[in-house]
Amino acid sequence: MQRSLGTRIRSATSEWWKWLPLLPFLLITLAVMILPVVFMLEGSFTTHEGLFTLENYAQMKAPLYTQSFKNSILLSGITALLGTLFGTMLGYFIHRLRSSRIRELVITLCDVTSNFSGAPLAFAFIVVLGSNGVLTLALSQYFGWKIYPTFSIYSFWGLVLAYTYFQLPLMVLLVLPAVAGLKQEWREAALSLGADARKYWRYVGLPILAPAILANLLLLFANAFGAYATAYTLTGSRFNLVTLQLGSLLTGEVLRDPGAGDAMGILTLLLMGLTIFLYQLTARRARRWRQ
Repeated sequence: MQRSLGTRIRSATSEWWKWLPLLPFLLITLAVMILPVVFMLEGSFTTHEGLFTLENYAQMKAPLYTQSFKNSILLSGITALLGTLFGTMLGYFIHRLRSSRIRELVITLCDVTSNFSGAPLAFAFIVVLGSNGVLTLALSQYFGWKIYPTFSIYSFWGLVLAYTYFQLPLMVLLVLPAVAGLKQEWREAALSLGADARKYWRYVGLPILAPAILANLLLLFANAFGAYATAYTLTGSRFNLVTLQLGSLLTGEVLRDPGAGDAMGILTLLLMGLTIFLYQLTARRARRWRQ
C-alpha cells in the first residue's frame, strides 16, 4: 500500500507540467471572476473610512433600488417569455424545413442576430423606430399611422421590443437540439394509437420539451437581466433598471456610492446564481432525452 501511494505521489509530481497550458486560463479566471467578487463582497460591508457596516445593504430597501429590481425582473421576465414562446415555435419550424441550405442559412442568421446587441442594436432601433425613424416616418406618410406618442422606442415597451430582438434568435439556437431530439417514431406511434396532433403535443411532445424550454427560459432571463448597453443607449437614466443603477453608483458623478453599488452587485450576483442553479437542474433533466 505504501509502495502504491508513493508511486502515485511520484507520478503526480512528475507530470505537473501537463497542467501548465491551463495556467493562463486559471490566472484570467482569478483576475476577471474571482478577485472582483471578493473585492465587491468586501466593499459591500465597508464604509468610506474602511469600517465594517451593514448600511450599504440597508440602502437597498429604498424605493429607488427596490423599484429597479422590480423593473429589471419584469423586463427580463417578459422578454424571456416572448423569446421562449416565439423562439420555440420558430426553432421547430426551422427543424422541419426540408431544404438543408435554407435551414443552415436561417440558423446562421439567428446566430448573427443573437450577437447583435448593445449600443449598435439600440442605434439601429433609433434609426428605424425613433421619433424620426425610417419606419416611423413611412407609416405616418403613407398610411397615416402615427405611432408616437402612443409608442416610444425610448419607453419600457421599446426596451421589450429591443430585448426580444436578441432574445428570440438566441432561443432558436438553444431549443434546436431539444427539438431535434424528438424522434419521428414517437409521433408515428402516437398517431397509430389514435392520437391526433394536438394530443401528441399535449402528452408526448411538450412533456419531453418542457425541461429544455424551462431551462432556456431561465437562461434568457439571466441574459436580459444583465444587459446594460442597450438600455443605457435607449433610455439613459430615464428608466430605472438594476444595471443602470449599478453604473450610476459605481461610475456616476452625482449618485456615486461604491459601497451601495457593491451591495447591489452582490444581490444581483445571488439572483443570477439562483437562476443559473435552477437552469442547471432543469438542463440536466432535459439532457436525459438526448441520451
